Amino acid sequence: MSVSLIAFLVLVAAFAIGSFTKINAGLLATVAAFGVGTLLAGMSIKDVIGQFPAGLFFILVGATLLFAIVRINGTIDLLAYWAERLAGDRKILVPILMFLLTAALASAGAFTPAAIAIVAPVGLALGMRFGISTLAMGLVIVQGANAGAFSPVNPFGVLANKMLDGARAADGSFKLYAYCFVFNAILAAIAYVLVQAVMKRRTALAAGHQAGEAGDAKHDGGAAAPAGSSASGPSGSGTAVLTAPAPTSVAAVSTTRTGPEKVAATPMRILTLVGIASLLVLTTVLGLDVGVASLIIATVLIVLDSGVQKPAVESMPWSAIILVTGIVTYVGMLEKMGALKDLQEGITGLGNSSLAALVTSYVVAIVSAFASTTGTLGVISPVVAPIAMDPLLTPIGVVTAIAISSSVVDVSPMSTSGALLMASAQPKDERMFFRALLLWAIAMIGLVPLVVWFVFVQLGLG
Repeated sequence: MSVSLIAFLVLVAAFAIGSFTKINAGLLATVAAFGVGTLLAGMSIKDVIGQFPAGLFFILVGATLLFAIVRINGTIDLLAYWAERLAGDRKILVPILMFLLTAALASAGAFTPAAIAIVAPVGLALGMRFGISTLAMGLVIVQGANAGAFSPVNPFGVLANKMLDGARAADGSFKLYAYCFVFNAILAAIAYVLVQAVMKRRTALAAGHQAGEAGDAKHDGGAAAPAGSSASGPSGSGTAVLTAPAPTSVAAVSTTRTGPEKVAATPMRILTLVGIASLLVLTTVLGLDVGVASLIIATVLIVLDSGVQKPAVESMPWSAIILVTGIVTYVGMLEKMGALKDLQEGITGLGNSSLAALVTSYVVAIVSAFASTTGTLGVISPVVAPIAMDPLLTPIGVVTAIAISSSVVDVSPMSTSGALLMASAQPKDERMFFRALLLWAIAMIGLVPLVVWFVFVQLGLG
């Protein structure tokens, strides 16, 4: 067994342990980098430390700190209040506005799980007030986060742009973002319509079942079941009640819905919005590093309101930061020891770059469903360049296909984004959410890599 194969098996083991236990895969990968690097590859400890992604670390810390402040000082509540006022009684605008709000936060640099954590509790509660399926709303929110995830100032976008740099197509950054945004917008619309239709049908079946029981009870001289009682669904397992409330409860939600609770546009919240806008200007117009710009704006906001510092720092996703930087450190060690070159040769050995792009898209989709998308992108990034540089393919098309394939499965309940949706749902819906999100993720793994490969690689869109 070659040293490179052993090194890759160690990485797979770290992913597996991290997926099925509470142990952080990034922490395992960091320790493994020192073990594999020094014992098998003959590297010095200093060389392994040199693989730590300091730039990515600053991006993660800066972005997550800034958007922790956005959540804590109530700016996100202000945005949700404006969104609800804008929607009024137009139900269809609610998912659209929640999609755009999540996409805007991710586009401005919020780490994708952070954007979902900010919007999901508000969006799911808002959806229930309008009689919208929480599952449909949850899927829309995740797709909104994915739509903005490949912005040049988002950690996902930073990693994807490294792929473009490696393929000598750095000028395609905006196209990558635009393609990912449009694809996820279309997918969000499909998810919403499909889930709402399924839930409506289940509601009708549950209503018919309850009406039948009421009729039998009346015929037998008994009392009809109360409107709020929980009856089993057609299968007798009670699943229908979990997946769709009885029509009476939905009607009650929509008829008793009150107006939005007013959220004041305080000076601090307005300054926070100015800070988010400044982040886009500093990074896209002036070319300032995303991490540095985020830290500057976050520091200014803390100076203006020091009370947000402690809760903001404590609420930062340190586990995710350790996960990402640990995986990328290990990948850097793999590249240093030449293991990635062996992987590149294995993929290019397929003899067809288009086929290699399809295989890579499926690999990242499967891995991302159970692990970190940023970690997966970090692993695959050096492998993509040789494929994307094939003169018969377009670099933007290849990178876009791989980027979408890796992120579209984030709805999996084994991933951070899917777990956040489950955490935002009502306790009685947890089992339904887990099963539904898992089925949706499996469908995404099976269909999306093939679709994006055909559109962006085979058709050469780019």
